[in-house]
Amino acid sequence: MTAADPPRQRLSFADQCEAPCCKTMLYHLTNRCEQHADDPYACPDALVSYNAVFDEYGIIVHDGGPSSVMIDFCPWCGARLPESQRDRYFDELDRLGMRPGDQALPEAYRSSAWRKQQST
Repeated sequence: MTAADPPRQRLSFADQCEAPCCKTMLYHLTNRCEQHADDPYACPDALVSYNAVFDEYGIIVHDGGPSSVMIDFCPWCGARLPESQRDRYFDELDRLGMRPGDQALPEAYRSSAWRKQQST
């Protein structure tokens, strides 16, 4: 990166995570690597991921893609992590007659917002 290059957007799983269970989880969800700032999955130092749509945590599989293995407990403090909302998400999309890639998919279903509007 040169001085003329625009700054890269720094992506962090912690930006989407509502309440990490411990400081160590928060630390590992935060991408501090300048070299891989726009792709935490490419960083060999990144260990955990968070999917806000499904409320899922995972251990990153460094295979060149965005792969992770879902976990139910924090590897550092042992706290039980939130139950995955994946099945509920797809049930809700079925109810709406939609699929994840549909252009008409409401914006709420592209983030954790769908879960929040369902609980109110």
